[in-house]
Amino acid sequence: MAHGFPHNASGGSVRLDSGNVVPGDRALKAPLQGQAGSTAGHARHLSSHPPLFGAIDLGSSNCRLLVARPCNSGFKVVDAFSRVVRLGEGVREKGYLCQGAMDRAIEALRICAKKLRKHPGIKLRAVATEACRSADNRDEFIRQVEAETGITLDIINPEEESRLALQACSALLDERPYGIVFDIGGGSTEICWIKVAKTGETSCIETLSMPCGVLCLTERYAGVENRRDRFEAMRSEIRERLEDFAQRNCCSDILDDNKVQMIGTSGTVTTFCGIALGLERYERHKVDGSDLRFDDAERVTELLLRMEADKRKGHPCIGNQRAELMDAGAAIFAAIRDIWPLATLKVADRGLREGILVDLMRADGHAIDPCEARRHTGDRIPVSV
Repeated sequence: MAHGFPHNASGGSVRLDSGNVVPGDRALKAPLQGQAGSTAGHARHLSSHPPLFGAIDLGSSNCRLLVARPCNSGFKVVDAFSRVVRLGEGVREKGYLCQGAMDRAIEALRICAKKLRKHPGIKLRAVATEACRSADNRDEFIRQVEAETGITLDIINPEEESRLALQACSALLDERPYGIVFDIGGGSTEICWIKVAKTGETSCIETLSMPCGVLCLTERYAGVENRRDRFEAMRSEIRERLEDFAQRNCCSDILDDNKVQMIGTSGTVTTFCGIALGLERYERHKVDGSDLRFDDAERVTELLLRMEADKRKGHPCIGNQRAELMDAGAAIFAAIRDIWPLATLKVADRGLREGILVDLMRADGHAIDPCEARRHTGDRIPVSV
């Protein structure tokens, strides 16, 4: 369900109600200085531009925001935010969200709320994934988020998560009749086995959600001191978890007959691509839609396993916050390549947020073609980390 963000031009109290901003009894902070104006002034401003839409993806590792407006058959991003919050820290072991993780997530969501207040009338959907799905105290956390930020989080199931990711990535599919689309997250990894019609329409045959993401896998294997041994142990676990799914859905003759394509959407895969391309800094437009050869992915894996912690943290495509999670990501990625030994995959720097925006814009009557989605993205959108 789409939600209107709780803000009005005069700074009075409003609430969320089925996508509409309506008067209510929830007290919110006044608009940021320099943003407030008369209702008539805001109305004139909004009428001269297409409407704005927002998407928040609160995952086990990251909190991400995207704000965009329809543009031709796609959309143009006007603001973005991303921060590592590690909401899923310790959830697998303890069964609940720890206070420190919730505090980090709420602080990031406060920043999202501050950004959203700059865009009166925006239509927002905010989703939470595996960390919240798995936590016993998820309802308490959702209530706290709404009370402190005004944002209503929707905890989505793995099927909805896969659908949104596939919707965002479908433009990258070619004419081959089958496809594997995977998303390596912080708390889980989603695999979607799809059928691609000659018209280009896609249907999901089966989805697998493994409770193994880069964060929980890193925590679970922290006791294995040797990095190579740790990597191989994680790779073996993921491979075993994938075998039954692969046997049900993808026999070897389909693979051999070049009928299967693969799309990878995650920080792991985009980082691998950036390293393989030799980028001096991460550049989305050079990564999104690129082909990554499996042999190049193997070379990047070996490079990462030989790279000391300081070098990983200092690498322009990795950075400090992702450095310690790269071994787990590399192991999951390697296991997927083991199970489906194709030659290349398509790299997607797009995912839940883009899928949400397509949903919201289509529901509002805009003819959004996923092929055009984010094609008109601004070059220098500020992204906080």
